Amino acid sequence: MPPAEIAALYLFRPIKREGREWGTAVVTRKTGDGAGRLRVYTAKYMLIVRGKDRGQAKVELKEVGLSPAEVLAQVMQAAADRTGDPEPPVEIAPGTWYAD
Repeated sequence: MPPAEIAALYLFRPIKREGREWGTAVVTRKTGDGAGRLRVYTAKYMLIVRGKDRGQAKVELKEVGLSPAEVLAQVMQAAADRTGDPEPPVEIAPGTWYAD
């Protein structure tokens, strides 16, 4: 996905257990349709942090929907509520990783 098309990244708190780390991010991508909608993707990973396989990872990126930009914060809060996480995911501007 071209960095210029990324609207925002939402990072959920990773879970660490038994020498592994699991994490999820939600990536929103501009559609260019003029309607202000964003394509929504989930990016999941599992990273081995201990043991002989340390550093190996699995990553999955899947498109999961299309949403108006103004409701995404509510959706992210609802996702955190369903998982029991007291804090919603952290929104990261694309410029944090990619130069504009």
